[in-house]
Amino acid sequence: MHLRPHLRTRLRHLALAGAALALVTASMPASAAAGPGSGGRDHRPSDRGLSAVVRYTEYGIPHIVAKDYANLGFGTGWAQAADQVCTLADGFVTVAGERSRHFGPDAAPDGSLSSATTNLSSDLYFRGVRDAGTVERLLRTPAPAGPSRDVRELMRGWAAGYNAWLRKNRITDPACARAGWVRPVTALDVARRGFAVSVLGGQGRAVDGITAARPPAGPPADGSSGAPDPGRTAEAARKLFDVSDAAMGSNAVAFSGAVTADGRGLLLGNPHYPWQGGRRFWQSQQTIPGELNVSGASLLGTTVVNIGFNDKVAWSHTVATGVPLNLHQLALVPGDPTSYLVDGKPERMTPRTVTVAVGGGAPVTRTQWWTRYGPVVDRLGAQLPLPWTAATAYALNDPNAANLRASDTALGFGKARSTRDVADVLRRTQGLPWVNTVAADSGGRSFFAQAQLLPRITDELAQRCSTPLGRAVYPASGVAVLDGSRSDCALGSDPDAVQPGVFGPARMPVLRDAPYAENSNDSAWLTNADRPLTGYERIFGTVATQRSLRTRGGIEDVAAMAERGRLTVSDLQRQQFANRVPAGDLAAADVAGTCPVALPDDPEACRVLAAWDRTVDTGSRGALLFDRFWRKFTGTVPAAQQWLVPFSAADPVRTPRAVNTAAPGFAKALADAVAELRAARIPLDAPLGAHQFVVRNGQRIPLSGGTEALGVWNKIEPVWNAAGGGYTEVAHGTSHVQAVGWDGSRCPVARTLLSYSQSSNPASPHHADQTRLHAGERWVTSRFCEKDILRSPALRVVVVRD
Repeated sequence: MHLRPHLRTRLRHLALAGAALALVTASMPASAAAGPGSGGRDHRPSDRGLSAVVRYTEYGIPHIVAKDYANLGFGTGWAQAADQVCTLADGFVTVAGERSRHFGPDAAPDGSLSSATTNLSSDLYFRGVRDAGTVERLLRTPAPAGPSRDVRELMRGWAAGYNAWLRKNRITDPACARAGWVRPVTALDVARRGFAVSVLGGQGRAVDGITAARPPAGPPADGSSGAPDPGRTAEAARKLFDVSDAAMGSNAVAFSGAVTADGRGLLLGNPHYPWQGGRRFWQSQQTIPGELNVSGASLLGTTVVNIGFNDKVAWSHTVATGVPLNLHQLALVPGDPTSYLVDGKPERMTPRTVTVAVGGGAPVTRTQWWTRYGPVVDRLGAQLPLPWTAATAYALNDPNAANLRASDTALGFGKARSTRDVADVLRRTQGLPWVNTVAADSGGRSFFAQAQLLPRITDELAQRCSTPLGRAVYPASGVAVLDGSRSDCALGSDPDAVQPGVFGPARMPVLRDAPYAENSNDSAWLTNADRPLTGYERIFGTVATQRSLRTRGGIEDVAAMAERGRLTVSDLQRQQFANRVPAGDLAAADVAGTCPVALPDDPEACRVLAAWDRTVDTGSRGALLFDRFWRKFTGTVPAAQQWLVPFSAADPVRTPRAVNTAAPGFAKALADAVAELRAARIPLDAPLGAHQFVVRNGQRIPLSGGTEALGVWNKIEPVWNAAGGGYTEVAHGTSHVQAVGWDGSRCPVARTLLSYSQSSNPASPHHADQTRLHAGERWVTSRFCEKDILRSPALRVVVVRD
C-alpha cells in the first residue's frame, strides 16, 4: 500500500498526538478525571519529574495537556520560555531588584511591572519587597484570602518548566543570547511577578515616590509651607488617573441571546496593551482532562489564562476607572518628622533600609519609611508632588499589596459553566486589582461587573474625613486624602469582603442579562445606555459625566448592532475592523467646510479632508491628515472650547458635538498639520497604511486603526517618526482580540488575533505572522476541540519533561 506524502505526514501527526495523550492520561490520578467539581484538591506533587504535552497548531499556538496543575504549569512555563525567554528573563531581573547591577542605575525599565523611571528606583522598591518578605507572607496566607493550592502548584510547575527550557535549549533571540542575567527562577519569583502586576495601580504607580521620600532636613528653601496647591493637585490627579490616556485600556462587549441569531451569547474582547515588553499577551490552551479546558491569552509570566473562553463561557477585561489606592495625610510630631500622631498619640514610622548592587559602582543604600497605612510617598507621578515637610507627610494605602488572588480568579473563570459562575468566582476570590469583567455564555446571558479590589472609601467617609487637600482631589479624581491623625477615619470592613479595608462584592456595579454590556474604559454608568448603572461610590468612577469618544462610538455601534439583532460571530469580526472614526463623523464636515477660510492658499488640503471616508483603514486617504490635525487641535485647545454644543447628561452619547471651528488654535492646528506632512514629504492624500506601519525583519507591515482622541474601536497608539516615514511603530493598542460564540456543539465558535504575534524573537517564525494577519484584517480560527487540534496542517507535538 502506497500513501501520498501529505497523508503519511497527517497519520504520523495523529499517531504522535495519540501517543502523547496516552502518556498524559495513563498517568493521571483519579482526582483529575473526577470532573470539574473535584477542584484539584486531591492533586499531589509528584516525586517524579514533571511533564506535559504541547501540541502546536497554526501561528505557534500551543495546546498544553497535563495530568494536574503542577504539570500544567510546567508545560506553560516551558512554552512561554520558548517564545518569550528574553522578555520573561528581563522581568525576573526586575522583581529580583537587580536591574542596576546588569543594566546600570540610570537607565529606564520598560514600565511593564511598575512606573519606576530608573532602574535604581525600581530596584530599591522590589528589593524592599523581597527584604520585607511581603510575597512570602501572602503565600502562607490560607485561601480564600491567600492563593489556593492549585495556583501554588501552577507556580511551582511554571518555574520548573521555564528552568527546564533554559537547560535544554540555546537562546537565539539577540536581546539576551549569552546574557548573564538569564537565570533559573523559583516559584517565589513567579509569585513576586504576580504581586508586581497586582500592585500596578497602587504601590507600582508610586515607586519613585516611595523610594525617594526623605524626612525634611529643614524648612523649604523658598520660605513657603511646602503644602501642595489643592487646585493644581486635583487637576494633576484627574489626569494621572484618567484611564483613557493610560498605556493600558480595552473595549469589550457581551451580547445576550435576546439579540443574537441563535439565542446564545456573544463576546468581543479587544484589550489595548503594550506591543513591547513584559505586559504583552501570549496565547495558549490549557487542559487537564476532566478538570480544566480553557483557551485564551495570558500576561507574560502568569500561569493562567487571563482573558479567554471555554466551551460554555467567554470573558474579557477592560481597565477600570476605580482608584485602587488612597492617601492618608499624616500630622507629624513637632521636631520629629518620622513620627506621626493618631488620636493625639505619637507613632514612630518603621524604617526599611534597602541596599542595591550597582554594576561597576558602589552599592546604593536608601531608607524607605512605612506607617500603619503603608509607605510614605513624596509624589504620585512627576506632576503630583506630595512634599514631606516638618508638619505633614503622606502615606499610601494599597489593598492589592495583600492580594495574590488574581490567578485564582482567572482559574475560576476558566472552569466556569455560565456567567452566574463568573459572578460567583468574583464573589469568592475578589482577586482583580484594576479591571472590569465582561462575559457571555452559551445559555444566552451577558454580564458586566466592576469587581475591583478597592479601598473602602465611601462618599460619607470622604466627606467626613478628607483633609482640605482631599476635599479638592477626591471629587476630581477619586483619590481620597484622609486625615491620618484620626482613628475614626479608618476604612472599616464590609461583611462580604475577603480582606479588611476593602469593598465587598455587594457594593460593586453589576449589570446582568442586558441586550448588550459594553465598556471602553469609562465608568460603569453607561455600560448599557438604556440601563445606566448608578448608586456606586465616587472611588469606582463617575456618574452622569462626559464619556470619551471611544465610549460614545462604541455605544453607538453596539447599540445599533443590538437593535438590528440576529447577531453572529461574523458581526463581531466586522465591528473590530470597522475602523469608523467618531471624531471624523462629528467634525470632518465642519473642518472641511471651514478649511478654505483657515487655509485660503491651500485648496488641496481642503479637497483631501472633504473626500476622506472617515475611517482609518489602511487605504483611507485623508485619514493621516485629519489624525495629525485632530491631535494638535485637542492637545492645544482647552476641552471646554472644542465644541459648540456642550455635554448633557440627558444625551450623553450625542454630546458634546459641533466642533468649534472658531476656537483660538483651530486654524493653527490645521495649518501645522499640513505643514508637518509636507515637511516630511508625505502626500496629504497618501493612503494611511503607507505611513502607519511597523517594520518586522525588514518588512513594512501596514496597520489600520487610530489613536484614543479619534475614538476608534480598533485603537492603536503609534509612534510618530516623520523622518522614518510617519508612524513606524506601535506603543500600545489592540493586542489579543477574541470574538466568541456557540452553535450548540461542544466546540465554541471562536476567532482570535494576537496583533503583535506570539514571539518577540526575530528569529522565530511566529515573530510577525499574526501581525501580517492583523494588517490584512484576517483572523485565526481557534482550534479548541480535539478533532480540530488534530486536523491542524501545522500540528507539531512536543512531549516536555523535567
